[in-house]
Amino acid sequence: MDKVWFKNKVLTVFILIVLLLGCRKSDFIVEPGDVIINDNGLGTGTTTWTNDKEYVLEGKVFVNDGQVLTIEPGTVIRARQGMGTASSALIVARGGKIMAQGTAVEPIIFTSEGDDLEGSVSVDERGLWGGVVILGDASVNTLSGEANVEGISTSEPRGVFGGFNDEDNSGVLRYVSIRHSGTDLGQDNEINGLTLGGVGSKTIIENVEVISNTDDGIEIFGGTVNLKNIVVALCSDDAVDIDLGYRGNGQFWCLLQSDLYGDKLLEIDGGEDVKTARPYTIPVLYNITGKGRGEIFVNGMVSFNDNAGGIIANSVFVEQKHGIELEYSQARLSSFSQWETGTLQLKNCLFWNVNANAPGGMFTVVPLNDEDISDQQHDLDVYFSNAANRISDPGFVYNETGVSFISENDALTSSYSPLPDDPFFEQAGYIGAFGSYNWVGEWTLAYKEGLIW
Repeated sequence: MDKVWFKNKVLTVFILIVLLLGCRKSDFIVEPGDVIINDNGLGTGTTTWTNDKEYVLEGKVFVNDGQVLTIEPGTVIRARQGMGTASSALIVARGGKIMAQGTAVEPIIFTSEGDDLEGSVSVDERGLWGGVVILGDASVNTLSGEANVEGISTSEPRGVFGGFNDEDNSGVLRYVSIRHSGTDLGQDNEINGLTLGGVGSKTIIENVEVISNTDDGIEIFGGTVNLKNIVVALCSDDAVDIDLGYRGNGQFWCLLQSDLYGDKLLEIDGGEDVKTARPYTIPVLYNITGKGRGEIFVNGMVSFNDNAGGIIANSVFVEQKHGIELEYSQARLSSFSQWETGTLQLKNCLFWNVNANAPGGMFTVVPLNDEDISDQQHDLDVYFSNAANRISDPGFVYNETGVSFISENDALTSSYSPLPDDPFFEQAGYIGAFGSYNWVGEWTLAYKEGLIW
């Protein structure tokens, strides 16, 4: 009898410990008065989500064509955890609009249902819910001029994007943090933290963080939307993936990969169905700071593929084995062809602890087939220095948790290219995403957790 009592007592204590560990007091618990948001085909309607309520997304929730979803500063939107058809996401359909205007003091946060914002979810926890998707009416590089966004069933008409209005306006994302997203919808089919499909240039996206997403942090499918003051950290695939004829501008992007997982900082691709058709992918990107995965990881930091062009200038890239890769083909137009015509430019960029700090091969020609590329590689090696690219220590400071990109090193201020004549771009007397001011600030989880300080 005593042995039976002892065994039952031990079992009871074990169960209590498991229950206590699984139900930490810090976990966010959905209460009866919280607002559960689901979708029965009617979408959100034109409505406002206020910061005095708790919102929980249940399944895929759409902002339908003609609807406007306004989200107040300081509002927290949590999403039910789940995979496949049970995954939760917020999708702004083509013709819909989101007005999510947070502030540096009161950011708008999208996160998982169990996140109390005080440590109940680890900073590097990924794939707990879907993500945020915005679809617009701007042009894309496909045969039909439209496409179905990945992660949403092709039978769902609200998942279609693309059109003819490059000045389309899908609303505003300002001071928004998207955390722990990218749930698996099926094999090799995850939702990005922020997906932008055919989004037009009158949409405003600035001061946006995507952290710890299972797939890409941000993926941009065509369109002309501009992005400023962007933070992407600890994602399992690329920090930013660009596809299908994107022609927007970007400035002040901070891209941070984990040493343990993730792929490129930037993957820039052309059209998937019609690689030589227009619009070409030609993003104009200035003032990027990107930290890669270290010298052990063999992939390049940035790649241009499928006849994509574009400009990367006044930027800093550190800590990865290889630099920038340009796809080459003798059989068809390629990203190397875009470089030959001047539609692809890489200028006034600084590299450190990349390519063993050697200029030769920092920009690499990658042949599609078994082709002799010695002449092309030589031309690209000469271009490296001719376009004012250089190798120098930027003076970043590392500690046990992260990195400070604020530096007074002359290497960041001694040479930079003039900015394009476009009101989107802000004058900056330095290269990289930061001067003397850490705009990442306390509105991001990356700052709060000491990843960027």
